[in-house]
Amino acid sequence: MKMISGGVCAPIGYKAAGVCCGIRKKNKKDLALIVSEKKAAAACVYTQNLVKGAPITVTKAHIADGYAQAVICNSGNANTCNSNGIEIAEGMCALVEKETGIPACDVVVASTGVIGQKLSLDPIESGLPALVASLGDDSDGAAQAIMTTDTVKKEIAFSFALGGKACRIGGIAKGSGMIHPNMATMLVFVTSDVAIAPALLQKALSADVKDSFNMISVDGDTSTNDMVSVLCNGMAGNPVIDSENADYEVFCAALRAVTRYLCRCIASDGEGATKLLECCVTGAADVSAARTLAKSVICSSLVKAAMFGADANWGRVLCALGYAGAPLDVDKVSVRFVSKAGSVHVCENGRGVDFSEETAKAVLSEKDITIAVGLGDGDASATAWGCDLTYEYVKINGDYRT
Repeated sequence: MKMISGGVCAPIGYKAAGVCCGIRKKNKKDLALIVSEKKAAAACVYTQNLVKGAPITVTKAHIADGYAQAVICNSGNANTCNSNGIEIAEGMCALVEKETGIPACDVVVASTGVIGQKLSLDPIESGLPALVASLGDDSDGAAQAIMTTDTVKKEIAFSFALGGKACRIGGIAKGSGMIHPNMATMLVFVTSDVAIAPALLQKALSADVKDSFNMISVDGDTSTNDMVSVLCNGMAGNPVIDSENADYEVFCAALRAVTRYLCRCIASDGEGATKLLECCVTGAADVSAARTLAKSVICSSLVKAAMFGADANWGRVLCALGYAGAPLDVDKVSVRFVSKAGSVHVCENGRGVDFSEETAKAVLSEKDITIAVGLGDGDASATAWGCDLTYEYVKINGDYRT
């Protein structure tokens, strides 16, 4: 597997673009479009928040047959809790049909931004002709247009082989705040030229998010608009994956490479964040316990604050493990803090060990920090991603709407 450029345009048959149509108050790109040359197998996962954006309802209906051909997404307005939200979401798809000829029922629609503000079709209608005209082989514009409080665009692509055919997969994402997924994350769009049956694509995605987007947290708030969408148009020419064979496993590995990369991008770009935190739990009794424990550490405000201050307060890690609600023998727990500056062993058998505060400070002053937790209870493991908690987080969210 090789990392390549192009994001969602790296696979054969995809074009993308992003423009400023005037939804956002500032002069920033706020409307994105991704189109496939051919109808593609489609799979999605969505937020489990009971308050859901209208685009989720529309997208569910549109991919009920397992296929789609385009994705349209606006930023700056979530189109959530609006009386005419469904009408607006359907209207966005109809505008795509008008400008591209792709049937509205084959369009995935998404929105992100402020909840509870009315969204007009007027700026979208006026911006779509330019958006379609600018469709090209680079996903940079689309990756920018889906951003809200993100400070960097998030995109990646890989090439790999299936059945003797060169295949590609790419993705773009947005996510910085309101990140505590219970299935996915804010918005992620993945494209591939692999030929795969829709049912197996859905199975691969649903399994993947359990160890990718379900394992990140920035602030403990699950969004109303979370969506991960994958399109596979089959233009690579590989034998269609219609069973869980060796090719299916290779595809799952490629999907995993994209999602894990984007997870780290989202976590490291958390609102106000200065550090990416990764908690690796090993030696758990089972995978479910490992996931629960890893995410409990990542979600702890006290752990996050300690990491911001480069304070090796390992007791906060044990505290988070203890209230996670998963099986745990405290007398077997070990904890290490690891970064490119080195490693510091701070806890063994649930008890503190002597360590150099100077070394710990150096380790925790790096941008990427791993909290390595050993349990000694079994062979299962899991990884969760998050970020530190800083003063800037409150500043950003204190006046997010105004």
